[in-house]
Amino acid sequence: MRRLVLLLGLLPAPVHAHATEGGLVLLLPTDFYIGGGVAAVVLTILLVTVLPDRLATGIFRPLPLIRSRRLRPPLALALLSFALLAGLVVLGLLGAHNPMENPLSLAVWSLFWIVLVLVQGMAGDLWRWIDPWRGPVALVLRRRPARFRLPAALGHWPALASFAGFAAVLLAHPAPADPERLAAMVACYWAFHFALALAFGPKWLRRGEGITVLMGAYARIAPLGAARGRWRLGLPGWKVMARRAPPWGLAVFMVAMLAVGSYDGLNETFWWFGQLGWNPLEFPGRSLVVRENLAGLAAALVVLPALFAAAVAVGLMLAGEIARFGPAFRTFAPALLPIALGYHVAHYLPSILVEGQYMLAVANDPLDSGAHLLGIDHVHVTTSFFNTHETVRLIFLAQAGAIVIGHAIAIALSHALAVRLFGNPRKAALSQAPLAAFMVLYTLFGLWLLASPRGV
Repeated sequence: MRRLVLLLGLLPAPVHAHATEGGLVLLLPTDFYIGGGVAAVVLTILLVTVLPDRLATGIFRPLPLIRSRRLRPPLALALLSFALLAGLVVLGLLGAHNPMENPLSLAVWSLFWIVLVLVQGMAGDLWRWIDPWRGPVALVLRRRPARFRLPAALGHWPALASFAGFAAVLLAHPAPADPERLAAMVACYWAFHFALALAFGPKWLRRGEGITVLMGAYARIAPLGAARGRWRLGLPGWKVMARRAPPWGLAVFMVAMLAVGSYDGLNETFWWFGQLGWNPLEFPGRSLVVRENLAGLAAALVVLPALFAAAVAVGLMLAGEIARFGPAFRTFAPALLPIALGYHVAHYLPSILVEGQYMLAVANDPLDSGAHLLGIDHVHVTTSFFNTHETVRLIFLAQAGAIVIGHAIAIALSHALAVRLFGNPRKAALSQAPLAAFMVLYTLFGLWLLASPRGV
């Protein structure tokens, strides 16, 4: 009998593990953390439901600070931004082949896609000042006006297509950080939208260029901003309350931002590798799953907006307001922006802890010439904080906190928007019940992603 038990114990069986230093996450009590995060979101729902309408909307009233003037970003700064981008493209072609040593790769995927997006969502609209298209477009259009008028019917749908293309490179391209390939892609992307901006005027950048629209969307939830002649500081989302509901294309774009962020985490999990039929510990590379990753991205861009629309529709049926589906969808879509930003923080926090060190090293010696521009003799890049239980726990809690806080703000903002839309506490509460369930399940999904074993 003992021999039989011993033999059974030696039989192979599936094992959950991380392929990298993230294995220490499996030693954490993640089930308790996930339960606590979901409970915090549920408590937020109960709290905002019992709040008087005046308080529900009043928490998004910003505090007035100093007086402000509407400043127009100087043309010289816009031209400098373009020159910097052009210089980075040249360095991508001629510089180091290692993405962690090439300024272009680090500028695009670390400085821009991680850091600048966080700045937009937390500090304000920096992109308006450093947009690399605005300067050259302004110079050319001074001599001749745009030849065509951008059809109003197009709305922001071209921007959604542009952003989907960007996401496809990020999530499905075999080597998105390869400096030479990235230089060609950046140059072609810039030239494509530059030509369309010359044809349709600067309005194209605000409605057709995906990065500009994404940055503008995140700027809507920044706590700091100017309104009615003053700088104001408030809970993220106060600018959403101060504006009209976005048009259809922009509303769907905002939901798509969350879809891309979610799939960005999902496609690294063991679960996803299992759906593709690959052993994540023996994964040969992204070049073999380009079609599968594109299909997954396309599914995310379709399924999540559909689920969100279904939650809005069911809520409106409960409230007896189904005829207002269009205005309700457009009104509630911006409430997902805090969740999208929370996912962005959570997903990229480990990356920026490492890549931030590489950015410091490249800034110190951008041409790999032995220079010490920052006065640093040597930057020693370390990942030791992924190898100790306590630091991994702190990183995980910071990631989980970003997700939970994003959902809590989104729930409060969505409820406040419902109160403003319906002007009736009962209808507002009923309309939010399915959306609240959607957000609770999404909290569970996001925290599960953090705790799930990853293959890359």
